Amino acid sequence: MRITRISAYRVELPLREGSYKWSGGKTVTVFDSTVVRVDTDAGLTGWGEVCPLGPFYLPAYATGVRAGIAELGPHLLGENPLELAKLNGRMDAALKGHAYVKSGIDMACWDLLGKATGQPVCVLLGGRYGDDFGLYRAISQESPGEMAAKVAGYRAEGYRRFQLKVGGDPDVDVDRIRAVAAELKPGDRLVADANTGWRMHDALRVVRAVRDVDVYIEQPCPTYEECLTVRRHTDHPFVLDEVIDSVDVLLRGHADRAMDVVNIKISKFGGLTKARQARDLCASLGVAMTLEDSWGGDVVTAAIAHLAHSCPPDVLFTATDFNSYVTVSFAAGAPRRVNGRLAAPTAPGLGVTPRPDVLGDPVVVVG
Repeated sequence: MRITRISAYRVELPLREGSYKWSGGKTVTVFDSTVVRVDTDAGLTGWGEVCPLGPFYLPAYATGVRAGIAELGPHLLGENPLELAKLNGRMDAALKGHAYVKSGIDMACWDLLGKATGQPVCVLLGGRYGDDFGLYRAISQESPGEMAAKVAGYRAEGYRRFQLKVGGDPDVDVDRIRAVAAELKPGDRLVADANTGWRMHDALRVVRAVRDVDVYIEQPCPTYEECLTVRRHTDHPFVLDEVIDSVDVLLRGHADRAMDVVNIKISKFGGLTKARQARDLCASLGVAMTLEDSWGGDVVTAAIAHLAHSCPPDVLFTATDFNSYVTVSFAAGAPRRVNGRLAAPTAPGLGVTPRPDVLGDPVVVVG
């Protein structure tokens, strides 16, 4: 089997709640997602998706995905998409860095591998654990009262993990954490996610002010070293996210006891191949994980579902279902949340089929 064509489609994903807000005044109302199609000489087609969280979150942006595919695509024509390690080596040699550009192509090749073997991707990633797995709900940054008021509604949808967006004024953030914590029920878990938004001295003030609250502290500061300092001054469970982008930093973090949980985002690692490597390393080290991506729609949600459903449950902290946050569905067969839980599709590959009437014409074609 050989790659004959790589195409990219642009899809806008408006948010159901109107906007999504996090640290530093960042906000998004419509996500710009790139859906990737990989065609082969065997008549099989694989699908992937990449959706950066705007250009101001990570070193990634939506038009960069498509420009990168135009640059990288010619180097992949004629390659065997089922030889995933070899293909990733080829991508890394042809385009240094820019892991997010490669993610959709790698994801589409896993879809092809599943279709070629007649297996769902979660089986190929290690096997399906149980019937489903639990999800978290992000609470967009608002006033303390507004954020607390959302908890009951999200719990009614089945969520028991709540990721509270903080990283603003530290005094207001303390109020946010306390207000939301007051709404929790037994079995709920709360994560205060600063998304790198605090200066180290402010982060230290916040963790000291809420030391009596049962809350996880996530990525308080921009750098690993700053986060490690905060970690060493608190006994709260600690989550690292934005700085987690390679096996190297996972090993360093484990050696430093820098975290209890890590967030593994598929596109930040460059696709399912390297995200699986990171996941399996964390499982071996006993580090709990949130498995997700920066953002996305139906294809990304399916990829997350397969990665999470094939993760040992004792180290799977939670995962996410981005397609329930947005108003546009562009693929049949995509997994859907049921009572706060998600299951990977059982059809071969990722189990999703994008709809041509929603995708429209490709904006990039290579081959």
